[in-house]
Amino acid sequence: MKTISFVNMKGGVGKTTLALNVAHCLARTHNKKVVVIDVDPQFNATQCLFTGDEYVSILRNGKHTILNVFDTEKRPIASVVGGVSTSEPLELKDVKLQKKGQLWVLPGNIDLYRLEMTTGEGREFAIQRLIEEKLIPEEFDYAIIDTPPTPSMWMTSALIASDYFVIPVKPDPLSLIGIDLLWSIIDRRRKSYALKLKCLGVILTMVERPDSVMFNDARTNLAGNKYWKNYVLSEYLPKRADLARNQLTQPFILHMDDFELRASLTALVNKFVTEIEND
Repeated sequence: MKTISFVNMKGGVGKTTLALNVAHCLARTHNKKVVVIDVDPQFNATQCLFTGDEYVSILRNGKHTILNVFDTEKRPIASVVGGVSTSEPLELKDVKLQKKGQLWVLPGNIDLYRLEMTTGEGREFAIQRLIEEKLIPEEFDYAIIDTPPTPSMWMTSALIASDYFVIPVKPDPLSLIGIDLLWSIIDRRRKSYALKLKCLGVILTMVERPDSVMFNDARTNLAGNKYWKNYVLSEYLPKRADLARNQLTQPFILHMDDFELRASLTALVNKFVTEIEND
């Protein structure tokens, strides 16, 4: 099984959109068994995949979210009949995933914010243990992780568990400012945890016109960047108002009647699969 994290320290660059559509294309076009793990406390990927009512039902019925993976503390439970008892943390092999169309999903949870994540506790290895104890035995082909746009322990946990990472970038000056800092953050994790982590590519997203000055300037800037110049892909994701407008009701590009957008996504995923299979 291969795990790919989608990372950027800036929001609004199409990270979640790209992660979900790569996952869907792997499942639909390449017939892979794919799980989406939403480790972003803002849980945007979860909101794209589930309606509000569906998500409330998940929580009310005690179904599992990413919170169950990281929350390893015993907690008191008060009952009028049974008195006070203690809830035990969930065994990772017992985590139940949600099925959504052709994908399996471990939904996000805003309550991640209430957990104190510090180094030394070992919780940064939670996703890696989930993969080893749950996903590999169930023979998943790919895990796609949507990470938060912050250099947090959640991002660290995703990178520790990953074989590869992808960086979506908008072709505008503000989106390119923090990309060197992102290299240092990822490189620090590589060295601290002895990770064999590879970059699958830097991808320009939300491209309005591939012949625009802004797009070509972004390509030129990235091509001259000492860290990322060897990872910039020729493939890009065009900007579409319909995709943004319908993200909460229909997030999948392959379901859209837009040949250019579908072809761009398919070419990108084909490139990923070829590189991974030849690695």
